[in-house]
Amino acid sequence: MPEPIKLSICLATYNRGKFIGETLDSILGQMRPNVELVVVDGASPDNTAEVMAKYALRYPQIRYHREPENSGVDKDYDKAVGHARGEYCWLMTDDDLLQPHAIERVLVALEKTPELVVVNAEIRNANLSGVLQSRRWPIAEDRQYEAGDSAAFFTEAGDYLSFIGGVIINRKCWLARDRASYYGTLFIHFGVIFQHEPISKVYAIAEPLVVIRYGNAMWTSRGFEIWMFKWPKLVWSFSDFSNEDKEKICALEPWRNLRRLLFLRATGAYSFTEFHTHISPRLSGISWLQALFISHFPAKLANILYAGYFATTNRADHMAWYELLRCSCATGLSRAITKIARRHEYDLWMLGQR
Repeated sequence: MPEPIKLSICLATYNRGKFIGETLDSILGQMRPNVELVVVDGASPDNTAEVMAKYALRYPQIRYHREPENSGVDKDYDKAVGHARGEYCWLMTDDDLLQPHAIERVLVALEKTPELVVVNAEIRNANLSGVLQSRRWPIAEDRQYEAGDSAAFFTEAGDYLSFIGGVIINRKCWLARDRASYYGTLFIHFGVIFQHEPISKVYAIAEPLVVIRYGNAMWTSRGFEIWMFKWPKLVWSFSDFSNEDKEKICALEPWRNLRRLLFLRATGAYSFTEFHTHISPRLSGISWLQALFISHFPAKLANILYAGYFATTNRADHMAWYELLRCSCATGLSRAITKIARRHEYDLWMLGQR
């Protein structure tokens, strides 16, 4: 008799023909007889179907489902779990990579029969040539969360769990919980995990088993709406956690922070369009004028000012620098300031531009 499937790697994809081959290579080289790979393609108009057809011919562990139309990333992940046959489902992303020993490490963790496993991730620049953050979740040792630890897990892992690729969940647990309410949030996994009653038996792997390709998200153009409104709305929707707990993950209205708005202006993520669409209806008086002023502030000048601020205070992390230098607002002066201040790291940030 064939060995029962223990782990289904569930991948929802859309328009990733350029990247998905590298993702598949990182997974397929470490497959086991009790592991399968389920791919749901949301009707990609690019060459994703052709790439997948070639891989499916070579690897019988792949189960490829192409949708007739795009129904959104949340619903596609839900469909992938529905197609899966494994006891556990790893909700993997379509342009990131698994570390070489990741599957074996997860299978060992599953022997503890958790409801949920969360694995750490490393963040690299867009072409994966340099590490921006060695541990996205700043924990040094594995952790276990049991009944009564829900608030601790929420506050300690909440920010990291905006990334879906670190989530391995018991399939029956997933299917037994409300998913449809979280279609369109872009973070269905977060809703499944923290809805009432939150999942309580969790094993966290501190070692980074996923490599994130930073700055390549499909929703980059919608980043302002997502991180200023959609994500906070979801985080603050859960009744089992206090406002203090939620504040540790993100502010309820982060768009009210003028310094945050100015940084977003410096990276090109905030303009009059975002002001008019999202902020103007919510503000009045001096706050309205301040947000309007920032939306018209010269973006390139803001970029230069932030480069100077980071250089003189040394307060920015690698990801903030990378955001500043990779955007269309970056100038030669911004890059010169950065190179003088952080010469030993400058190439790391700039290599990802090529």
